[in-house]
Amino acid sequence: MSRRDQIVMTTDEVAAFLEQERVANVASMGPGGRPHLAPLWYLPEGPVLRTWTYGSSQKVKNLLRLPQATVLVEAGGSYEELRGVSMECDVEVVEDGERVAAIGADLMVRYSGNPEVAASASQFVRVQAAKRVGLVFTPTKVVSWDHRKLGGGY
Repeated sequence: MSRRDQIVMTTDEVAAFLEQERVANVASMGPGGRPHLAPLWYLPEGPVLRTWTYGSSQKVKNLLRLPQATVLVEAGGSYEELRGVSMECDVEVVEDGERVAAIGADLMVRYSGNPEVAASASQFVRVQAAKRVGLVFTPTKVVSWDHRKLGGGY
């Protein structure tokens, strides 16, 4: 008997999980047809994730060629603690400097935990934004699991 239905996260649980976790593993298709995997910090907005990265990176080259990715956010150190969200996504590559800088500023707030630190780093963000692009991941399919719902059983 499959217990799959018992471990699926609700929409609210997925949103809370994405808000809590810090690193998304992003898989795009490399030029040779193999997945290219890269960890990224991200900004959750419901199921949509925003981030930025260097415009010259392999993942950006891949996403310009095929704007689709699979994104995995996971947690847990043992089987009964495993939680995760896997999303097949359409990807928007953002090249507008103002939008890229806004993503960078929002990332600074989220990962520094302090809006004042982020504000003092605004010049750094602007300089970085000139070298970067934004990435917006919009899910077309979401799969989730939370093994804690099984109460330690298998």
